[in-house]
Amino acid sequence: MPQVRNPILPGFNADPSIVRVGDDYYIATSTFEWYPGVQIHHSNDLANWELVTRPLNRKSQLDMRGNPDSCGVWAPCLTYDGKKFWLVYTDVKRKDGSFKDTPNYIVTAPSIEGPWSDPIYVNSSGFDPSLFHDDDGRKWFVNMLQDHRRRPRSFAGIRLQEWDPKVGKLVGPVKTIFYGTELDLVEGPHLYKRNGWYYLLTAEGGTAYEHACTLARSRDIWGPYETHPQKYIITSKDAPLAALQRAGHGDIVDTPDGKSYIVHLAGRPTTQFRRCVLGRETAIQEGYWGDDDWFYVKNGPVPSLYIDLPASRDDTKYWAEQRYTFDSGNGLHKDFQWLRTPEPERIFTIEDGKLQLIGRESIGSWFEQSLVARRQTHFSYDAETVVDFSPTDERHFAGLTAYYCRYNFYYLTVTAHSNGQRELLIMSSEASWPEGRLKFPLVEPVQIPNEGKVRLALTIRGKQLQFYYALEEEELKKIGPVYDASILSDECGGHQAHGSFTGAFVGMACSDINGTELRARFDYFIYRPAHHESDRYEV
Repeated sequence: MPQVRNPILPGFNADPSIVRVGDDYYIATSTFEWYPGVQIHHSNDLANWELVTRPLNRKSQLDMRGNPDSCGVWAPCLTYDGKKFWLVYTDVKRKDGSFKDTPNYIVTAPSIEGPWSDPIYVNSSGFDPSLFHDDDGRKWFVNMLQDHRRRPRSFAGIRLQEWDPKVGKLVGPVKTIFYGTELDLVEGPHLYKRNGWYYLLTAEGGTAYEHACTLARSRDIWGPYETHPQKYIITSKDAPLAALQRAGHGDIVDTPDGKSYIVHLAGRPTTQFRRCVLGRETAIQEGYWGDDDWFYVKNGPVPSLYIDLPASRDDTKYWAEQRYTFDSGNGLHKDFQWLRTPEPERIFTIEDGKLQLIGRESIGSWFEQSLVARRQTHFSYDAETVVDFSPTDERHFAGLTAYYCRYNFYYLTVTAHSNGQRELLIMSSEASWPEGRLKFPLVEPVQIPNEGKVRLALTIRGKQLQFYYALEEEELKKIGPVYDASILSDECGGHQAHGSFTGAFVGMACSDINGTELRARFDYFIYRPAHHESDRYEV
């Protein structure tokens, strides 16, 4: 069988949930505060994947305005009951401190492309919901249970209750069926049934370097559940030199020919600080069912960088330059997302072959900011755009940003001095949690003519980020110092340990904090992958 290098979904694609329908495989992953919600990729061979839909794409399904960084859509679970697809998800409204506000919802669709229904509210007792379709036709809802009285963490086990689709609500008794192991922080539950056993796969140890997949089983869905002989079927917690770190939060799938695989999240840290600029990615491992009716990961529990799959992977598109143009007939390219708002018409339009960003709140706002970006999926790359923007003071700024969250970004802006003179200014916010302040002193601004388009670019080579600019008909030239690109990572995302969950993006932004809706027009956007000697674990 061909060997494929992990991850199969590079870049920010966390908390994978996989389902097979006939010969088709689908993986749903978390999107947190990025809109539209939930990414669903499709494959026929487990090696080559294509983004096919983001189902939570209208206000009635998802409105994340005001959600803090790394809140929003957590750990979706995608299943199929023979008639339709079911997607359950949490829209987290608060996560830090003693309390977590975690409403859970269900949407359904006759096909993966939709139409996806409006959501039905389920509960708010915890996050990471999952739906299990038993062979007797009953449906069961599980989620982690939170208890704000617990110290230091509020994780209180896995809660089970029956879901009645006829009445659209949970019914009958409710019980905590699994409390996890001593690794603690049990979450991410998935239920399966095989040979009369109910299997419960969970994630434990948090989302950082102690993460793991734990498997347990019972003859009765209500328990008691005994843990796997290995306890943790996937983990890198005891293998600090493994290529795939932070391994955990998985889901099992069987192939038509009887093989078994598990998809799971993982991170590929770089630099001596072990920073995952690509966030938590989706990897896959081959597994098998032993004579003892337990699932084992081949060569596990440490995940393998290379895996045998039914097909080889075509990486041509992965390494190709992506030049994005803006056509109102085609809409925004599917690689792009924006933050939180279900009303994108308030932050951007596509007119006359240009992406027009409508100046809204400051970069990093949790409510309404005009930022359109795509995932960083390579350790090294170039990005470029051309902007037409006529600011009149320092509260107007638009340009090119390498962005993780409100606490962590680099931003090359076209702005103006208070006297109206247009200038280029670099703004950065380097791991400044909890203040989220700009780093001072700012780099000295560069005056430019008050009219005319400006070409903006950046290069990232490993941990080094360099900005460039050019006026019309000129060649690109450097502006500002070399910055540390590795801080655009989960480990520097502005939160305490286990608190930042996304990944680096690069894109275009526009702010008008005068409130006059000044607009910036972008001609195109280029993302060009690059090979670099420091990229040890590049796909």
